[in-house]
Amino acid sequence: MVRFCMTIDHGEWKRGDPTSRVERTLDYARLADAAGFDSIWLNEDPDGWDAFAVLGAMARETTHVRLGCGVTNVYHRNPNLIAASVSTLDQLSGGRAFLGIGRGQPEVYEYAFGLDASEPLQRMERAIDQLRQWWSPPFAAPAGGSAAADWKRAIGPRGQPPIYIAAVGPRALDLAGRVADGVLFNEMATPEYIEWAVSRVRRAAIANDRDATSVLFFVNPAVTVTDDRLPVLERKKAFIAQVHALPGMDRLLTTGQWDVQGIMATVRRVMRTDEVLSRGGMFAGMREVGDLAAAKAAIPTELVDHASAIGSLPVVRAKLERFVACGATHLFIDRRGLPNDVRQVRGLIAQLEI
Repeated sequence: MVRFCMTIDHGEWKRGDPTSRVERTLDYARLADAAGFDSIWLNEDPDGWDAFAVLGAMARETTHVRLGCGVTNVYHRNPNLIAASVSTLDQLSGGRAFLGIGRGQPEVYEYAFGLDASEPLQRMERAIDQLRQWWSPPFAAPAGGSAAADWKRAIGPRGQPPIYIAAVGPRALDLAGRVADGVLFNEMATPEYIEWAVSRVRRAAIANDRDATSVLFFVNPAVTVTDDRLPVLERKKAFIAQVHALPGMDRLLTTGQWDVQGIMATVRRVMRTDEVLSRGGMFAGMREVGDLAAAKAAIPTELVDHASAIGSLPVVRAKLERFVACGATHLFIDRRGLPNDVRQVRGLIAQLEI
């Protein structure tokens, strides 16, 4: 049976009273926990919050839901710090921690912070190997992957936290098949892309003598049950205009029905994506200099609808069945479309179960 997840970002922290917005974030965690969600994922962009600090607060407000970062990377956090952060979260939560990790946006770390952002996938693979050693007694792993003496940590997690890789391209998918417990797909990926990516990951797992059926696939079609879907679809265009315009991310929109490359080339031009990245900027820079209205106008509403699960209950269920048929084991429900009453959320989950 498919399980449901929630993702939370720092966007709401940019507006309103600090006390109320912090409490609202914790309210989401309490709601997800009480309603029976499988997991909560907190994003960690370099210009946003410290996800693990927020997760630590959530750990003391929840009892069942799994908690993790969706996602961090080895530039934003040194692997030794990742080991400490996840171990701490696992202790605070009673063994409910997991790690979402990705390559990040190398241009940001290279141009904005002056870091060596080369070989992101190789660095991530080395980091995953180190983390698993640091999380296993006696909590020792080679420092930095070098020939230095083993670096031993004082504490570890209660168990071995799962590691999920945020993957898009073929090399990242192959890496996930070799070493990861699962794959996180970014929001708004088409069924065609999911089907291809799941197949690629499973082939890589089998080639490395792993049980392909044990690999989990977290798919985010922004599940929203509503009779007024057009405003929601329009809002999702802003997400696509920024995230899917990043190098290689337009793969997520793979489909034979639209000229995705042409559409996203227009979006990148009006959002001035390459210009912003070349000076180490990110989403704030794109919003500042880009023409978001023109970008949204270039994105067909039908394409957004195809990549999402937004609409009436029968429509959403049919879309979810397709994503599950493509290999999804976990699906994300958009928190912005949820009622505040726990019983209503439980009822919604029961109606969506496949």
